[in-house]
Amino acid sequence: MKRHILHCVVLCAALTAMPMIPAFLITPRSRAAAPELSFPELVEFTDLPTDPTTAADTAEPETAAGTGYPAAEVYRVLKTDSGEVLEVPVTEYLIGAVAAEMPVSFEPEALEAQVVAAHTYAERQCLITRERGGSDADFSDDPAKYQAYLTDAELRERWGSQYEENYKKIAAAVEAAAGELLYYEEEPIIAAFHAISGGKTETAANVWGSDVAYLQSVESDADREAPDYEETVTFSAEEVMTRLTAAHAGLTVSGDAAGWFGTPTVSEAGTVLQIPAGDGIFTGQELRSIFSLRSADFTVNFADGEFCFTTHGYGHAVGMSQYGANAMAKNGADHREILAHYYPGAKLM
Repeated sequence: MKRHILHCVVLCAALTAMPMIPAFLITPRSRAAAPELSFPELVEFTDLPTDPTTAADTAEPETAAGTGYPAAEVYRVLKTDSGEVLEVPVTEYLIGAVAAEMPVSFEPEALEAQVVAAHTYAERQCLITRERGGSDADFSDDPAKYQAYLTDAELRERWGSQYEENYKKIAAAVEAAAGELLYYEEEPIIAAFHAISGGKTETAANVWGSDVAYLQSVESDADREAPDYEETVTFSAEEVMTRLTAAHAGLTVSGDAAGWFGTPTVSEAGTVLQIPAGDGIFTGQELRSIFSLRSADFTVNFADGEFCFTTHGYGHAVGMSQYGANAMAKNGADHREILAHYYPGAKLM
């Protein structure tokens, strides 16, 4: 296991957040044409802590795990609120990204797993952006497109009097795991993650339409015990009709409202793949976006003049479940075991 440098940067997601996948679905060193998939929401589980101060110890730059890729020393991060491109040392970036993406209250080994995922994500995106050229930033801090990142000042503001304690905890996780990256066939992987699955993670193919060997469905039973695992939101029939027709031009929604939605096609992990609505067919990801649902694992029912959408989990459900990772850590798993479970076939180096 080679040690990579501790100098780079990034922002969530989203994973995500949520259901799209940034350009990192393109193989970094692959010059061949690969599907250009967007990947919003890498993750939407932000505890919005506070603000780190100084970066931890840094290592001398090395080639990333013998792959021939030079490990980045600094990430160029676009701050979406100011439009400024920050040059952030890797360690400092990882502290800000992990603090933005995972609650500091989580177990140390879960935080370390998040460090590796955040670092791998940033390294892959950095390689893609720099190979293409023409951009002043490697990625932004917009969690709808990349992964979230908080500066030290932002962390101080969020954490307040708990800044020192929280910063030390996350900095320790970064120090313990920042030298490790996840690879598949000598490429940094698409380290997708999400807050809570529906009890099983989802395949990349079912969410983004492209199969990824290490982003397959795995058990994550503990997610069913997560706070807010299930949520129900209601909409009037009028609002449902308005949103559906606005999303699909030419869609006709008529007749008894109880019959507007048909029987959905659902994956083994619980994701709605397709569902008839009006005289059209929507994907679960489309309806998730249209109605701002927490996940595409949902049921919809009509009663007393209202539609009730009941969701399970939070996020796109691909890759590592953050709550599941924390549950594994509580049961004694270390970050290597957590990563091996959620990214089957990927190598930690």
